Amino acid sequence: MYSKLLEGQMAKVIHRTQRLVGSGVFHAQSIWLFTRSDLKTIVIPQSGFGIINAIASSGGWPEVLARVPVVLFWVWINLLPFAIDNQRQPEAILEDRHNKPWRTMPSERMTEGQAKTLMLFLYPVALFSSLWLGGTRQCLALMVLGYGYNDLDLADWSWVSRNAINALGFCCFASGALEVAMGFPLSFCGEESHGMIKWLAMIGGIVFSTVQSQDMPDQVGDSLRGRKSLPLAVGDGPARWTIAVPMVAWSTICPWFWGVGAVVHAAVACLGLLIACRTLTCRDIEADRRTFRLWNLWMACLYTLPLLSASRR
Repeated sequence: MYSKLLEGQMAKVIHRTQRLVGSGVFHAQSIWLFTRSDLKTIVIPQSGFGIINAIASSGGWPEVLARVPVVLFWVWINLLPFAIDNQRQPEAILEDRHNKPWRTMPSERMTEGQAKTLMLFLYPVALFSSLWLGGTRQCLALMVLGYGYNDLDLADWSWVSRNAINALGFCCFASGALEVAMGFPLSFCGEESHGMIKWLAMIGGIVFSTVQSQDMPDQVGDSLRGRKSLPLAVGDGPARWTIAVPMVAWSTICPWFWGVGAVVHAAVACLGLLIACRTLTCRDIEADRRTFRLWNLWMACLYTLPLLSASRR
C-alpha cells in the first residue's frame, strides 16, 4: 500500500515537473521569437561592430574577446523590450500575419496584455544591465527612440522619420556595444575620438540611405497597416534606385576612408555592386528577402574595415 502511494506521489511530481519544464520552454521560445528576425540585423552585426572596433582601437584582443558574451547580452536585452513594444501593437500584429506569421503575437503565443507587462518589466532590466555593463547613455537613447518609433507612430508617419530612427538606433546599438566591449565609456571629446565619431556618422548615413532594403519584401503587410515606407511612398521602381545608387557609393567611400588596400576595396565594391544589381533586377518577395540578407552581410563586412586597416599599420 505504502509503495503504491509513493509511486503515485512520484508520478504527480514528475508530471508537474514536466509541465513546468514544458511551460518554461514555451515561454522562453515565445520571448526568443520577438528578436529572431533581428539576429542578422541587430544582435550579431552590432555586437560585431563593438568587438571589432574595440580590438582595432585597443589592440587588447584577449580582454575584448573575454567580454563577447556580455556584449551580445547587452545588445539583445536592449533590443528585446523595443521589439516587444513594436510587435504588440494591433497594426503590427496585422502586418505580421502576412509578413511573419511565426512571430509571438500573430501565432497567439502571448496576449497583448502579457506582452505589455513583459515589456514594462524588461525596460528596467535593460537599464540596470547597462548601468552594470556600460552603454547607459545608449540604453536611454534607445528607449526614447523606441517610444517615438512604436508609440508615436513615427515609423509609419513618413519614410524619412522611419529611416532616421533606424539610423540613430544602429548608431546607439553599435556605440553601446563598443563601450561594453572596451569596458569603459566612449569619450566624444578630443582628437582621439574624432575618427570614431566620423565612423559612427557614416554608419548612420549608410543606414539612413539604404535600410529601406528591409521594406522591399514587406510591402503587402506595410500597406495593410498604412505605413508610409519608402517603396510605398515613391513606388517600387524608384525605391530600388534609392537603394542601388547609395550602395555603390558607400562601397567605394568606406574602404577609401579606412585605407584598407586595393584587394579589400575591390571585394567590398563587388559585394555592394552585386546587391545593387539584385535590388534592381530581382523583384519578387523571396528575392528581396535574400537581397536584404546580403545587405546585412555587406554591413558586417563594412564593420571589419577598422580592424583590417589597423592590421596594415
